[in-house]
Amino acid sequence: MYLDLHEIIEMPGGSVPFRCELDRERLEFPALEEFTGPVTAEGAVKNTAGLLELAGAVHADMAVRCDRCARVFPRSIDLPVSAALKADPDEDDYADLFPLDGDGVDVSDVLETCFILAMDQKFLCREDCAGLCPVCGKDLNEGPCGCGKQIDPRMAVLSQLLDDIQEV
Repeated sequence: MYLDLHEIIEMPGGSVPFRCELDRERLEFPALEEFTGPVTAEGAVKNTAGLLELAGAVHADMAVRCDRCARVFPRSIDLPVSAALKADPDEDDYADLFPLDGDGVDVSDVLETCFILAMDQKFLCREDCAGLCPVCGKDLNEGPCGCGKQIDPRMAVLSQLLDDIQEV
């Protein structure tokens, strides 16, 4: 969504509100199974002493896969978004600023970038998720698997020493 800012570029204190729906295909990340509703954003771009600041929030309802047990679970995110915009960013400042396109900005691009960068690196269905058994693959959240304690093959010799000590 292109937002025309020509009215506030030279007017400190000016503000232009926005409300839009983001393209879900551009917001995909590895743990995402699907978005269960529209991804919406709203906020405003304000001129504060020559620097344009985009402030708002992105809301998304989605189904994500747990990184420990691979179970799909629902997750809602209300992500506060803040970004600085500038018509002519200096080379040194470019990393922190989103450039304007003429007298406006594609708000969707800015919001999609902020969404992806702020997304969690790991999703867990619950904080104490036990994960999967590395031997049989059983979901350990449902109870123990019965595989017993596995001995690291590199430590097998030490295990034999312990067995010898217990016999004595």
